[in-house]
Amino acid sequence: MSDNKIYVTQPAMPPLEEFIPYLEQIWNNKWLTNNGPFHQQFEKELADYLGVKYLSLFSNGTLALITALQALRITGEVITTPFSFVATTHSLWWNNIKPVFVDIEENCYNLDPAKIEAAITPQTTAIMPVHVYGNPCNVEEIQRIADVYGLRVIYDAAHAFGVKKGGQSVLNWGDLSILSFHATKVYNTIEGGAIVCQDEKTKQRIDLLKNFGFRNEVTVIEPGINAKMNELQAAYGSLQLKYVDGYIVKRKEITSLYKELLTGVAGISFIEDSRSDVEYNYAYFPIRVNTAEYGISRDDLYLKMQEHDIFGRRYFYPLISDFPTYKGMPSAKADNLPVATQVAKEIICLPIYPHLEESEIRKICDIIRNK
Repeated sequence: MSDNKIYVTQPAMPPLEEFIPYLEQIWNNKWLTNNGPFHQQFEKELADYLGVKYLSLFSNGTLALITALQALRITGEVITTPFSFVATTHSLWWNNIKPVFVDIEENCYNLDPAKIEAAITPQTTAIMPVHVYGNPCNVEEIQRIADVYGLRVIYDAAHAFGVKKGGQSVLNWGDLSILSFHATKVYNTIEGGAIVCQDEKTKQRIDLLKNFGFRNEVTVIEPGINAKMNELQAAYGSLQLKYVDGYIVKRKEITSLYKELLTGVAGISFIEDSRSDVEYNYAYFPIRVNTAEYGISRDDLYLKMQEHDIFGRRYFYPLISDFPTYKGMPSAKADNLPVATQVAKEIICLPIYPHLEESEIRKICDIIRNK
């Protein structure tokens, strides 16, 4: 065992010496939170960078998800995916909303539009899909279904920073899109998140909800929450915008090398990520392991990699629908989710981050090839 462990991700960070002047300005301002100057600046810069009109910053992506549901007054049942990080469904639970799980597509692991209509009931009020690994959902078909049944669409876009479809930000689809800027993401503000909405009135409501419901110093118009992004996060995020394009270029290069080295390995397959109308951010590099063809299981490979100090992650295993909080729900049964159940048994995300060395990538691929 060596001391040089390779983890599934490491945060991309700007040069420390460039961040120090931002900190000095914050110390001079003595304004640490509550819509300070860096918050205001960063919100504008980020909306411009992403190509969206209305954006509200949050202290993290989970609080953004919870607040998004409050902002649209979602109740009853929401159709969603079992193949995601638990925050997606937990946000429903915290709003006393019943998640209804629908299976995923075989090629991209996103919510399968062909399965949505059968899950709609009189209690259904919204659809919450996830752009899994930053691969855009079938947004056109999901919107068609939502329009027919009068449903809201809230996208968990935690993986989809900077992703475009047809030359436009994928964040502009649906009623709301929620971003995460956690340290593990393509773009991070250490912790952080945002809600993208389509009109100024909705943004005003979101901004009220994330600040306790205060309209002014003496007026609280509804029960809100404290989910504001502070000045240090905002300043860090502003600086990060200078570097994120380079981060994505490097991730693309790493993805290409992985594919070059692993193409043709029996039992190893890649996610569909070559649509000509999509600009990807290369947030993850997942592979699927077919036990019969590869010779050992995904879990065996996962453990073998750890023996060599390589720590991939089984994103997403177990399925959310398999956790105790949700497994008793009728929609959580494995026979209702055959594709998601199979993918969860076979998926493993390989290390990917901008400063991952070529020698490390080759080491990882050698282990996979030679098992």
